[in-house]
Amino acid sequence: MNIKETFTKHLFDLQNSICHALEEVDGKAKFIEDAWERPGGGGGKTRVITKGNVFEKGGVNTSIVHGELPDLFKKKFDVSEASFYACGLSLVIHPGSPMVPTVHANWRYFEMYDREGNIVKQWFGGGSDLTPYYLVDEDAEHFHQIMKSMCDKHHSNYYPEFKKACDTYFFNSHRDETRGVGGIFYDYMQEDENMSWEKLLAFQLDAGNCFVEAYVPIVEKHKEETFTEEQKYWQEIRRGRYVEFNLLHDRGTHFGIKTKGRTESILMSLPATVRWDYDFKTEKGSEEAKLINVLMNPRDWA
Repeated sequence: MNIKETFTKHLFDLQNSICHALEEVDGKAKFIEDAWERPGGGGGKTRVITKGNVFEKGGVNTSIVHGELPDLFKKKFDVSEASFYACGLSLVIHPGSPMVPTVHANWRYFEMYDREGNIVKQWFGGGSDLTPYYLVDEDAEHFHQIMKSMCDKHHSNYYPEFKKACDTYFFNSHRDETRGVGGIFYDYMQEDENMSWEKLLAFQLDAGNCFVEAYVPIVEKHKEETFTEEQKYWQEIRRGRYVEFNLLHDRGTHFGIKTKGRTESILMSLPATVRWDYDFKTEKGSEEAKLINVLMNPRDWA
């Protein structure tokens, strides 16, 4: 089995299926594709949806890049000469309604080669996480249960390990709160005595394929709900925290910027409207305060 070819094809199929599902639930807006090429080798398909009935802004992007290893990675791996192949799908969806959660996911694969073309490093990474503006326990439980059921098919340790890793990674340390209610996150997954590359690939395929089942029912449940100007204002305050994480802490954003990646695709993850009020406080006992309490004290949802 050629892992690189199999997974690359899967990414394009997954991009198509996710975009189709999101267009169906939106009912108005369609994704616009912007194909791009990377000067050093490869390229990608950026697909963006805007001003829909449900989705204010979102992107579902694939990138397949290869060529000489960027200097940042040469330094990290202590090599003077190497080439690489990296493929992935990354998505962020920002609904217009504060009743519908924002969602983020990505699934990726990396290979590094010596001068003879032999693979010397390879790994999978990825995950999915949910960022609500108003906490509905059943939604968080649904999202996590889908992730847990998928993980349990492959290894009993996956969900508890990846759930904890998600809470740890998507954490705004300067505010002492998680970005949302989490999901799963994993990186540098490699073959060992328990998991072959074929098994790791099967897990990674399932991790992407369960996304629609995890997210779309939540959107369907809340997309027709009414909301107030105050609730929209709160959404934009919370979007500010989302921006803070992506710009201050996210490794993918930093890597893309430092390796001169495509800026428009990298910053696609940022919401269309956002606000920062000085020293904003929630009202004690409010639904907004309930969310903050959970973000500062992550729960077990599944």
